[in-house]
Amino acid sequence: MYLALNTLADRKHVAVSRGELVEIGDSFRIPDIVKKSGCKLMEVGATNRTHLADYQRAIEGGAAVLLRVHTSNYRVQGFTHEVPLTELVALGRKHNVPVVTDLGSGAFVDMRRWGLAGEPTVQESVAAGADVVTFSGDKLLGGPQAGLIVGRAEAVKRIKRNPMKRALRCDKLILAALEATLRAYLSPATIEQSLPAYALIGRKLDEIKELVDAVQPHVEHWAQNRATVTVESGHSQVGSGSLPDQTLETWLIALTPLRGSPEALANALRELRPPVIGRVHGGKVLLDLRGLLDPQPLVEAFQPASPP
Repeated sequence: MYLALNTLADRKHVAVSRGELVEIGDSFRIPDIVKKSGCKLMEVGATNRTHLADYQRAIEGGAAVLLRVHTSNYRVQGFTHEVPLTELVALGRKHNVPVVTDLGSGAFVDMRRWGLAGEPTVQESVAAGADVVTFSGDKLLGGPQAGLIVGRAEAVKRIKRNPMKRALRCDKLILAALEATLRAYLSPATIEQSLPAYALIGRKLDEIKELVDAVQPHVEHWAQNRATVTVESGHSQVGSGSLPDQTLETWLIALTPLRGSPEALANALRELRPPVIGRVHGGKVLLDLRGLLDPQPLVEAFQPASPP
């Protein structure tokens, strides 16, 4: 986003909806990024509702770029309205003002195939005509941590000529990992077998239950005189950088402390080697095995320590 804005609107105004002035991880905020890029922030609309006329007025007020930010870290629900990307692009074309859209997670496949709410895909944003589309190389894309810029040829060429582009470019290892990740998308029907992120999202309940059944006796052995151990149905949170309010059905190993607090029990689990990380909820420590690729390290963590 820094490169895109610095290239297209250096020392000029960038119009952003007030409902999209997001903060992502490690306190990186859209207003700060706009400022660091050398641009001037122009807030439009309201926190919950922004209309096309708001962007029209911003253009009349000197906006050089219309920036659209996907609120992938949270959801605003209720009395809300946002301008569809196609309408924003049409407005930008009419006034020769480029539209930059930041997707955050960078989904390449329709998440509804796993029963989740749809995330805007990169393909949809490009097809809508956005001049520049930025998104993450990790998160839903499932690759290395990186930032990607795609869009209309003229805008991308201008960004490539930015002197800072060389300083911010990815190294060869990131590019190799990114290429391998993107190649997996050439066969979208088998994406669950290629990328771990989608393998975990698409994991079947029966498979998770088999893991629970394999691990439960070892948890019970460790938990003697510490906690009661039960198996419960529950939900896995998909993420926060994308799909923050979406969950998937799962099976949980629930530990209810016989004495002390669940926080103390969770701390005891973290002190195992390797550490076992659960979540505390409803007075219990919950172990969700959806993300467990190999049960053996978890089984070993619950084994009694060998005498010195």
